[in-house]
Amino acid sequence: MSRFRGSPDVVVIGAGLVGAACAYHCSLAGLRVTVVERGAIGAGTTAACEGNILLSDKEPGPELDLALLSARLWSELAAEIGAERLEYQTKGGLVVATSATTAAGLRALTAAQRGAGVDAVDIGADEVAALEPNVTRETVGGAYYPQDSQVQPMLATARIFQHLRARGVTVLPGTEVTGFLRDAGDAGDDRDDRGAGGTGDTGGAVRGVRTTAPDAPVIHARHVVNAAGTWSGRIGALAGAPIPVLPRRGFVLVTEPLPRVVRHKVYTAEYVANVASGDAGLETSVVVEGTRAGTVLIGASRERVGFDRTMSLPVLRKLAAQALTVFPFLAEVRLLRAYVGFRPYCPDHLPVIGADPRAPGLLHASGHEGAGIGLSLATGRLIARTITGAQPDLDLRPFRPDRFEEATA
Repeated sequence: MSRFRGSPDVVVIGAGLVGAACAYHCSLAGLRVTVVERGAIGAGTTAACEGNILLSDKEPGPELDLALLSARLWSELAAEIGAERLEYQTKGGLVVATSATTAAGLRALTAAQRGAGVDAVDIGADEVAALEPNVTRETVGGAYYPQDSQVQPMLATARIFQHLRARGVTVLPGTEVTGFLRDAGDAGDDRDDRGAGGTGDTGGAVRGVRTTAPDAPVIHARHVVNAAGTWSGRIGALAGAPIPVLPRRGFVLVTEPLPRVVRHKVYTAEYVANVASGDAGLETSVVVEGTRAGTVLIGASRERVGFDRTMSLPVLRKLAAQALTVFPFLAEVRLLRAYVGFRPYCPDHLPVIGADPRAPGLLHASGHEGAGIGLSLATGRLIARTITGAQPDLDLRPFRPDRFEEATA
């Protein structure tokens, strides 16, 4: 197998925070890693999100288990690289309820979360106001989550890749994957699978990728990780192993810099329901948080419209109006800008993590939707442990890549 001599052990497709996490943990495991990115580092979903590392918005189950592992790994990474260098903040999350019915539902959720290991504290209206003095007085209660934290996602991605380059990881931005090398099974020769018509091939094991890089048109590797975010469905299809990951558009408003007027990530209890919804139409809920720079971020919207980046004024107005119901003082604050991004949506709301039996050698790390920043480090660790044959920290069966074919069989 001389074609692997001097080649990386692992090629990671995608240089967002999930791809960075996969490369980081593979490198820690002693594997040689090359990262291939079609655009700039961290320029996709990573560049258009808020950097949340949340437990509060997850019901008990596989995703919450993944989030608990990832929250611990984020704390460890911040200690290794430096919390300030990542803008890692353990500021906590606050969920507010403005009706008795919503408050009751929230208490039921927190009780279940505490049973799963989350530090979820039920609080009354006075305690909500003490945590957030500028919150609406219409609040009847809420829940406080001291484990919720946040990073600056682009900065964290850049710092991780800086760390990885020092460890010898090769990073190839501006490089697109155009096909996969597949093991033909005869004398170890590779054949080229370019995925004609975008449908790919279900032939032999994946043994590397073809790229647009003039200096690296062919990269041999025993393992390829699909961490291409909203494009990972296309990458999977190219390898003959499709996964139903689709873009889900969202907008975020950014205010002028302010004093420390919003201390936590604050959202309404309805946000959890919207995260779990599979509706393709527009859904909005109130999410407000401050940043270290003093700006306030306002979201959140969700809709499946393909890769349409058109700025929608009606959606922006709705987000602004909803934010005023939680923080009325924002009516006197100027907006600086708004930005749009796409979350990698999966129809069952669980990410796709692990080896794909339809294409041995291929692993997926995608479909996290709006939770990719928070779940990235656990995802990377699980990928690395799968590749090295180590015991995974969690049961990977709920995240298996071929589960969608099983559901339709």
